[in-house]
Amino acid sequence: MAKLLIVEDDESVRTLAARALERAGHTIDIAADGAQGLSLIQAARGGYDLVVSDIRMPEMDGIEMAIAAAALFPAMKIMLMTGYADQRERAEELNGIILDVVQKPFTLAEIRSRVERALALICFA
Repeated sequence: MAKLLIVEDDESVRTLAARALERAGHTIDIAADGAQGLSLIQAARGGYDLVVSDIRMPEMDGIEMAIAAAALFPAMKIMLMTGYADQRERAEELNGIILDVVQKPFTLAEIRSRVERALALICFA
């Protein structure tokens, strides 16, 4: 299946998403904030099929991380998660970098479905 990076500062959400996506057959790496996520992206030389990141995080938020990752690896595909409407609007300005924005809280089935849809878009792009 796919190699995914989950970037989320809330440990319970990070664990929930990682387990759901591992059960779907994906290989998962995790990061606790955008700075750590960007470091993993750089170490993997952009080798993730999809990055799934929260928007609001300490140190470096998901949008800052997405912009930095896209500058280094223009083909990198990113899906964001947020529980805040104003953050969703910020993400809409990143057309071409962000594939989707998932509203939190989400169910296991929903995160799996949204990731599968994003991966399908990548395969057919």
